[in-house]
Amino acid sequence: MPISVVKPKVPEPSAPPVDGIPVDGIAPAVTLGLFAAWALHDAEEVAFGPRWVRENVPALRKRFPRVPERVWQAMEGVTEREFAAAVGVMAVIVAAAAVRGHRTGGRSAFFQSTLDGFGLHGLMHLAQAAATRGYTPGSATSPVLVIPFTLWARGRLRRAGRLRPTTVASAVRGVAAAGAATVVSHGVARRLVRN
Repeated sequence: MPISVVKPKVPEPSAPPVDGIPVDGIAPAVTLGLFAAWALHDAEEVAFGPRWVRENVPALRKRFPRVPERVWQAMEGVTEREFAAAVGVMAVIVAAAAVRGHRTGGRSAFFQSTLDGFGLHGLMHLAQAAATRGYTPGSATSPVLVIPFTLWARGRLRRAGRLRPTTVASAVRGVAAAGAATVVSHGVARRLVRN
């Protein structure tokens, strides 16, 4: 009976990046950049959000009387400490999505849904600013950072053949992912702060 020797497969060395972009076409700036863009954007929200709510909810309550009172009370009930904790929880979620995107070369559905949710979140900030006819926390960085980064990253994924098809369902998933992450982050923050 012949004896066969199985040689371990040695991975081929990866080619060096060309102009800072890995050969597979997805630079870390596309995937890990999501976390950096998010952090800069949320710094604006942390710096101005709680004070803006305190100063503007009374006028908004009068201007938009059809909004249920429980919405205004919920906004006013979030302390600065709770808001900062919620941003910390969201940081973990966005960082996990960015790392997953990096490890999969941008292919991860979690990463792409988070990226889409981030961009749609920026559009929501602009809609809020339009509705209030003024500044709302997040509306300064949305047109210059959130939306451009999202479009740029999606373009890179598209050119590399990794962008999942854009459909109404994918947009709904992006908004749902952002909404769910917001609910989870505030729920966890509330428990952390009040315990």
